[in-house]
Amino acid sequence: MKKNIFILVLVFIAFPSFAQKRKVQNNQYSDLKLYHFGFHIGLHTQDLILTNNGIAAPNGEVWYAEIPNYSAGFSIGVIGDLFLNPYMNLRTSPAIHFGDKTVYFKEWTNKEKYEEVSLRANYVEIPLDLKISAMRLNNYRPYIVGGAYGMIDMGRKKGNPLLMKQIDYGLSIGLGCSIYMPYFKLSPELKFKFGLPNLLEKDRIDLSNEDDKIFTNSLSKATSRMIVLTFIFEGY
Repeated sequence: MKKNIFILVLVFIAFPSFAQKRKVQNNQYSDLKLYHFGFHIGLHTQDLILTNNGIAAPNGEVWYAEIPNYSAGFSIGVIGDLFLNPYMNLRTSPAIHFGDKTVYFKEWTNKEKYEEVSLRANYVEIPLDLKISAMRLNNYRPYIVGGAYGMIDMGRKKGNPLLMKQIDYGLSIGLGCSIYMPYFKLSPELKFKFGLPNLLEKDRIDLSNEDDKIFTNSLSKATSRMIVLTFIFEGY
């Protein structure tokens, strides 16, 4: 009796795996194409890592900046994929990111005194990534991706009390999973971007009011960060 129960349990354990292995795969050889194209849409959040210097203004005020809240932006772009080997692909996915962020400045001696500075940024991005995929399991294939990118901010507005430089670049890393549909491949992907240069524009000759320079003078460095959730659609 115990032997029969043991065999029955093994059958129930093995059956899902057996059924899974026999599942029909959509476009089994699509990943072997030399190159293919697609498009992607998604959401993102923009952030700045701010370094306060604690320098007092001529009137004795000391301002500290932070970005406590994040707002969602919209991303859209195209994608081109080059086959290297069955597990590695070279990929570029130019995109436009529409978004903004609000920097809050608080005065050190008067906690109730604060100012808000809105920074709108419309980034045009050109990345180059290496995609490393796991073995395909039926119609699913997880992967990791990493590389470098360059950006140019088309939404920068001179005269703003706080201004970032127009050119940015950095490194990115992310993960996703390709889902093989009957007529196309869908890949939800989460990517983290880390800017490298100091974006803070210190030379503010565009400001006619000297009092507005207090926000720039209270910072010594600002580097960008971005989290992007993308849905990639690729044709077979």
